[in-house]
Amino acid sequence: MTGAARPAVLARRNPMAKLVAALIFSVALLATLDPLTPAIALAVEVAVIPLFGLRYRTVARRMLPVLISAAGLLVTLLLFAAERSGTVLLAAGPLLLTTGVLITALGLALRLLAVALPGVLVFATTDPTDLADALIQNAKAPPRFAIGALAAFRMVPMLSAEWQLLTMARRARGVDPGRNPLRRLRLFAATGFGLLVLAIRRGTRLATAMDARGFDSEVARTSARRQRFGVADVGLVVGAAAVAALSLATGLAAAAG
Repeated sequence: MTGAARPAVLARRNPMAKLVAALIFSVALLATLDPLTPAIALAVEVAVIPLFGLRYRTVARRMLPVLISAAGLLVTLLLFAAERSGTVLLAAGPLLLTTGVLITALGLALRLLAVALPGVLVFATTDPTDLADALIQNAKAPPRFAIGALAAFRMVPMLSAEWQLLTMARRARGVDPGRNPLRRLRLFAATGFGLLVLAIRRGTRLATAMDARGFDSEVARTSARRQRFGVADVGLVVGAAAVAALSLATGLAAAAG
């Protein structure tokens, strides 16, 4: 009889190590506006996806909203940027594409992707309970905050199901906007408000239930699962800092040259 397969090498690292590594990567990318730095960081992030035990198709599906946002940002800057410095690459009527605009647009779009991808990798390979335990044991976060964050994280998937439920309930009552965009927008806003009310009610009931079970007491709490921060976890943080510094130095050197 074969045992269960172990998680990938980076997936089984301490949740705090993965979170700190992702934060280091993200903060380093905010220090420059050139496209080379986020391009290098993004290439490294894409290369280590198999080490998290994830498929590229799965990551692309999780990153779809960010990909759409990056594409929208790129197109918006290319079309409507006020400053048109650099060499003219394309001039077609009102469209004037210059090297300055292209570098700025690519830099912002790539930075958005490079900042978002580490967070996707961390939360896709981290059990929420392990993350809450790591916050309490390794980061010394207050248990009330960590357990509350865990409860909120557990409730996020319910929002999608409740949105579908609200939509089907409105359709069952004959509320259908058809092809009218204004009616669609009004129905979207009304459904969003209904979802907000449901989320507030659920959160209030959850907070009351947690207080009733003693989560608000000052008694020290114990953890069932020990989250160890070992040498490999330190190596992950140091490696992330080194790659981030190398990407930043390469980008700055290229800009200076």
